[in-house]
Amino acid sequence: MNIRSLTRGDGVVIGAAVLLFIASFLDLYSIDNVPDSVDLPTLWGSGPVVFSVVLAGIIGGALVVVARGLPQAPKPAGLDLGQFGAAFTVFAAWSALGNIVDVPGGFDNIGENASEGAPTPGIGMILAFVATLLMAAAALATPLVPALKGALLPAPRPAAPQPYGGQPQGGYGYPGAQQPGGYGQPQPGQPYGGQPQQAQAPQPPAGDFSPFWFAVPVPRPLFAEDGSPTPIAELAPGTWYLAVEQRGAALVAQTQDGRRGVLQDTSGIQRG
Repeated sequence: MNIRSLTRGDGVVIGAAVLLFIASFLDLYSIDNVPDSVDLPTLWGSGPVVFSVVLAGIIGGALVVVARGLPQAPKPAGLDLGQFGAAFTVFAAWSALGNIVDVPGGFDNIGENASEGAPTPGIGMILAFVATLLMAAAALATPLVPALKGALLPAPRPAAPQPYGGQPQGGYGYPGAQQPGGYGQPQPGQPYGGQPQQAQAPQPPAGDFSPFWFAVPVPRPLFAEDGSPTPIAELAPGTWYLAVEQRGAALVAQTQDGRRGVLQDTSGIQRG
């Protein structure tokens, strides 16, 4: 799971889930004129609240975050994991609202004066409603609001970019990464000066373009160089990619596994 692919909206979902978990240990309801010695139940004391509010909200938030962090989220029964999680958060917020409106349930139907002294929403129930409402709003609004689509963790600053064809130090996908072997270096069992098998010389960039490292602010599709409309990969925020050529406003980028493609939307990219 790549945490650098998480967005600010996902950060709001995580924070709301933590608030919901804390609220679950607070009072479910409060009753006027009750002695301090009386131990009122928490949200865990009500089965319907636990299942429809606490667990539904936490599970829904977890599904939203996991779907964003995985390179390719699974689709059980053909359903998108993130959308399924967002639906869970909406259900939790709706259930919390019902418990806020009618905390005592059927208690107020047993007599004319039964509502006198009936319980009211406790601090735990109120916080749970706020948390689930915030979680549902963030899960639904993140794909639509640019401010929420920004990366939660900024990409680390890279080292000075290497010339095209040079090998970075460390691991590929981050500026300054080290790759084993390289052009012009002999492989085991190969005479010095021999070329590695299947090695291809890099194509020189056009004009005065200099290759550089960059990171995208939000997930961006990478299209084939032949102009095919089907993306060959998706660039994720928080990962550095090498721009090897410029074609008008577009860039030819290279992914971690060596694939090259055209990044058509270069707005807001962070240069290394």
